[in-house]
Amino acid sequence: MTKRRNSGRNIRTSQDDRRNSRDERKRRKSEDYRSYEERNAVRRKGDSDRRQLSKKELRRQKEIKRKKRRRKRIIFLMAEVVILLTLCVIAYGVIKLDKLEYTKLDRDKLEVYKDTGPYTNIALFGLDSREGELDGGVRSDCIMIASIHNETHEVKIVSVYRDTLLKQANGEFAKANSAYVAGGAQEAIAQLNRNLDLDIQNYISVNFNSLVDIVDALGGIEVELTEEERVHLNNYQIETAEVVGQKVKEIKQAGIQKLNGVQAVSYSRIRYTLGDDFKRTERQRLVLQKIIEKAQKANLMTLNKLLDKVLPQISTSFTQTQLIGIAANTLLYKIGEMKGFPFEIANTDKIKGDNTSYVIPVGAAENVTRLHRFLFDEENYVPSEAVQTISSQVSRLSGVYPESE
Repeated sequence: MTKRRNSGRNIRTSQDDRRNSRDERKRRKSEDYRSYEERNAVRRKGDSDRRQLSKKELRRQKEIKRKKRRRKRIIFLMAEVVILLTLCVIAYGVIKLDKLEYTKLDRDKLEVYKDTGPYTNIALFGLDSREGELDGGVRSDCIMIASIHNETHEVKIVSVYRDTLLKQANGEFAKANSAYVAGGAQEAIAQLNRNLDLDIQNYISVNFNSLVDIVDALGGIEVELTEEERVHLNNYQIETAEVVGQKVKEIKQAGIQKLNGVQAVSYSRIRYTLGDDFKRTERQRLVLQKIIEKAQKANLMTLNKLLDKVLPQISTSFTQTQLIGIAANTLLYKIGEMKGFPFEIANTDKIKGDNTSYVIPVGAAENVTRLHRFLFDEENYVPSEAVQTISSQVSRLSGVYPESE
């Protein structure tokens, strides 16, 4: 009996345990379900927040990109405008440069000595041309060497006195201005390279009377005149005005005067004052310097007028591309010192068997050394054997020797 009771209790206990176990599983399941839902709700809220943040961020990033694209378009547009303007200027320059007279030189006949390093050396010739000749048959009334330092853009100028005794292509000695008559710019350049150890390969020749048009186009230049210069300038004006077909405007007093074209050219040609041709060359350098200074400050309209007047009166060996390259740096050029050559001149102006007056250097080789020191900062330049031979020949012809000899 007792066993049956115990057995019944055990059965009930087992049933209760199973029931309790089922309830526990239901409870846990319910909690798990709620936990799952809660977790999902939290996750959905987080995803929603992240989606909202992403949209804001995306809009912000899109706005940034849009602004960048707009800036790029503006930059590209500005670049295109600049390039277009540059091309227009170049095209305009090419159209203008077509008015120049171009001459191709034979480099093998220029007697180039050796490379002078970071310098571009250009021969400048002012021609005493009444009929507008530019390619020879006329004397070079003005001979200059412009040396441009390609890195600093400093320009140094040397005026070679036109009566300087130099060796010519035929081996004889004559005045520096005679080479242009004999063989045009090519022989005139070869003469400078031969006698001065230079590497000049290009030139610009200008009809001296074109200076009238240049100065007039720039509105004149200011120069301080002595009384002696004033008198001679007025006398020279008569001939200059007749050649260019203009009227004489007399200058009535010394001091600082604004010279027109005819007056500026007449001033450049004065030689009957103290200093003779040396002072004359100094006046030419001054006029050139004044012209450059005014041209650098001139507006486009003035420069256009100047080019139209002057370009047909210029001959050069530079190509159009080279000239555009030079013109692009015009505002960077700084005019440095200007000197006359020879640096040291003999008291005599005669050579054996010749009554012609010359400018004779005291030691041609020594003057070439000083020339290279001035133009290229070469302190201890030793002239070539060819120049030293020429120097000895000049000394024998003139009887003038440097002190070292």
